[in-house]
Order: sequence, then structure tokens, then C-alpha cells
Amino acid sequence: MDLKQPDSINLQLDPFFDLSKDCLCIADYNGYFVKINPAFISLLGYTEEELKSRLISEFIYHEDRALTASHRQRLKENVPLVNFENRYVCKSGNLVWLHWTSIPMEGEQLIYAIARDITHKKKLEAERISKLSELSKVNNKLKQLNYTTSHDLRSPLNNLLSLVNMINVDKIDDTETLELIQYIRLSAEGLKSSMDSFLDTFKNDDISAVKLREVHFKTVFEKVRNSISSLIRNAGTEFQLDFSGLKNVQFNEAYMESVLLNLITNSIKYRRPHVAPAISITTEQINGVKTLTYSDNGLGFDMDKVGHLIFNLDQRFHSKEDSKGVGLYLIHNYVTSLGGTILVDSKVDQGTTFTILFK
Repeated sequence: MDLKQPDSINLQLDPFFDLSKDCLCIADYNGYFVKINPAFISLLGYTEEELKSRLISEFIYHEDRALTASHRQRLKENVPLVNFENRYVCKSGNLVWLHWTSIPMEGEQLIYAIARDITHKKKLEAERISKLSELSKVNNKLKQLNYTTSHDLRSPLNNLLSLVNMINVDKIDDTETLELIQYIRLSAEGLKSSMDSFLDTFKNDDISAVKLREVHFKTVFEKVRNSISSLIRNAGTEFQLDFSGLKNVQFNEAYMESVLLNLITNSIKYRRPHVAPAISITTEQINGVKTLTYSDNGLGFDMDKVGHLIFNLDQRFHSKEDSKGVGLYLIHNYVTSLGGTILVDSKVDQGTTFTILFK
């Protein structure tokens, strides 16, 4: 084979070939390089003589040879090649990914091609896919754990309800004891109802399958209040409610219960010493925007220091032993997963206000 450069290759292209940072080459229809720029030579690590003396296919990674050959055949049929990627084997043994654009010149029996090294991009894509795969596995495990835990807890909860119902209240004369039994029954029934709702939610494959319905704020609030009635009473909690501006919203009922439950229990848990919790919950619709505003008079926190961390998982802003750093994370996840937004404003020892903007 004659390896001399064809006369048809304009020598005025030499500066373009020499200075380009991309890999430029000209190949003949027999499958050999006839001109290669320094960037290509440097990338592969072979000498120019080595690259020109062997078929181009010998430098291509063996898994990509068949696909490359089929595209090369189409080039010989005068069909340009764009956005094609394959792997070349460097002299060092390393693989490099190249992104090709090739134009055939049928009259000259030559193919003009430009390739860009995308090895780094491919590595990043592989890492991203690997991370997404890991996250998917972890997410599936968490879903299964949530489902299993909720399912398994129903048995002792049903047992508790059975025991409470077995108590013969006709034999009890003490008013406080009777009231306590009633609180236990309401709390257990509320917890069972919430767990049943969450079980239905966990059965969904993804967030897009979560069932939405008209959720009535007052109904959900009463359900939550009954489930933690003793906690509310012991803390001396006072509520100021106004659902007149917006009585209901399209949402997931189990999510709404969890939102109110976490907000209320947080207000009680993080109340100021010797100050009874005062909680305000109002709803309204202004210019088509449906809003729930929740405020308390608790410890609050420094927005400048921790404002950007409030909804992160495993964040604790007060020294409470039973704090798990999960509640606000769940609230944020429930609201945003259904297309809403949650805002927060707080001052130390002056309380906190959460504003939920529904989709």
C-alpha cells in the first residue's frame, strides 16, 4: 500500500492540523490513516509511523470494532457520521473514549474526521449511574423497612386496643382513671388509623402514584389532636385555629397528618421553660395560592446560623435527648414531593412560623 500523502490534501491545512486540540485525521477507504494531527498522536501514544502502518480497526477496542465497522461502511456509501462514540486503545493500554464527526469525500476516496476526547465525561457518567444505582437500592430498602415496621407494629397496637376494650369501665368509679382510659383508647385508635394510611402509601411504587384527595384541615387536625391528647393536655397547649379561609386542599391525607403531628409535637417538645405552648394554625387562599401558616411561641432558632440546615436529615438544634432530627426533614419531603413549598421564619425565644404553599 502506498502510504504517501495524496496530492489532493491541501497543504494549507497543516497549521489547522498542527494547532488543533481536538483529534483530526484523514483516512482512506481501505481503512488506513493517511494524515494525523499531533493531538491525536499525543493522545494515543503511538508514533505517526505506527499509526499509519496498521489498520485503524486494530487500535479500536475489540468490543467496539463491529459497530465501528458498520458505520465505516456507511461512510464509504457517502453517508456522513455524526455523534458516534467508540473506544480506542492507547499504546499504554489505557482506553480513551472518542466522540466522532466524519465526512466522506467519495471522489477522493478519503474520510475527513474530527474526534473529541470524552473519557472524563464518560467516567463522570459511569460514577453518576453507579451512585443512582446505589441510591435506588438504598431507597428500596428504606421503603421495605418502612412497610415492614409499620406492618409489624400493627399487631402489638391491635393487642393494646383489645386490652383497653376489655377493661370494664362500669367497675371503675374514679373519674380521672376513666378519662385516662379514654385518652389511651383515642391515642391507640389514632395511631392505628395513621399507620393504616401510611401502609397504603408505602404500597405505591413511586411518589407520582401517591393518592391525592380533598383533605379537610379541621378533620385532620382533630384526628392528630386525639392521637396525642395526653401530651397536649400535660403541656397545657393552647390552640388558635382558623380554617375559614381554606377548608380543604388536594393533598395526601397521611402526609397531612404527619405534617401536623410533627409540627405540634415539635412545638411541645421545644417549648420555652415554664411557658405553655401557644399554637396558631390558619389557612387561606390569596390570588389562587393556597396557604397554611403554622406558628408557635417556642424556643425558636437562629436563622442566620442554622436556617439553611432546618430541613436536612439528622439535624438537631436543641439539646433534647429524644430528638432524632427527622421530623422537619419528613415535613419538607412530604410538601415538596407533591409540588408544594415550605418556608420558615424563626427567632430565638420568640417562636417559629412555617408557611406551606400548596401546589
